[in-house]
Amino acid sequence: MAVSRGQGSGQARALDTLVRMSRARHATAVAPAAAATTVRVPLPDGMTAPLGCDAVAVPIRIARLVAPRLPRVGCVYADGTHWWWILPSDSDYALRWPAPSHYASGALLPAGARLIHRPEGTLPYTPPIPLYLALCRITGAPPNWAGQRSTPNGV
Repeated sequence: MAVSRGQGSGQARALDTLVRMSRARHATAVAPAAAATTVRVPLPDGMTAPLGCDAVAVPIRIARLVAPRLPRVGCVYADGTHWWWILPSDSDYALRWPAPSHYASGALLPAGARLIHRPEGTLPYTPPIPLYLALCRITGAPPNWAGQRSTPNGV
């Protein structure tokens, strides 16, 4: 896919690059703690993130119910009110994460968040789909895949 050279910088960009650039613009909002200071997640020594990092914040009372349902728990950080699960970048693609969770592109965490779980191996990720489905189950929210159509009577 090429971009017209008539306007702009004249560089061709792939669609995935454009999506990533758009997401980066929206990564500045950090909820739920509304922390005054945020930091990009500091990965433990020896860990690599070849797929980039995003995070999902979950209130502690819900996070404690979610953890036993997961096949693998990656790095988890805590800030006092939430657990922050580290996921591969773009794990929100085609998903609407259920409230009261919050998706943080770029894994921007409150500055005081500390590591409470480190997995074996070198990858920091919790598998996003099992986490998403466990959150939906516990919060009572039906999975909401982008593009899913709903009809007036819900059928």
